Amino acid sequence: MSENVYQFTVMKENGETYSLDELRGRPIIIVNTATKCGFAPQFSELEAIYQKYKDDGLMILGFPSNQFKQELNSSHDAAEACRLSYGVTFPMHHLIAVNGKNTDPLFKYLKKSIPGPLGSTIKWNFTKFLVNRDGQVVKRFAPKTSPNDMIDDIKNVLK
Repeated sequence: MSENVYQFTVMKENGETYSLDELRGRPIIIVNTATKCGFAPQFSELEAIYQKYKDDGLMILGFPSNQFKQELNSSHDAAEACRLSYGVTFPMHHLIAVNGKNTDPLFKYLKKSIPGPLGSTIKWNFTKFLVNRDGQVVKRFAPKTSPNDMIDDIKNVLK
């Protein structure tokens, strides 16, 4: 069996764990987030995309990280800030490391699947990975890339 995102178990901000296999057959955007980052307004764009395409199967998963010192101290506080400041309704997850020896296993896989300009390193908050219906990572988007600039690629994986 080829590797895909369905082999990973993740933890929501409330401590509940689940297998990404539950999302089998759905395109997914996986993004490392930080509520105090200059790119945080992307939460609004991501939420608008989620609202527009969730009935077509799209799922967005936010993974807060304080790796770049721009996140609140707890997963719950980060998720609450996303909901209150940006109206986020897509799932937010437990605070994770995206680089270094404690890198979350899902992000190790994502970085290996599609290396970025810094190789297997996440450059900054709001690095976005697009996953197709087969659980394969098909595209990586830079932190500065507006989620709205991802729409053509999103439509392609929704087909």
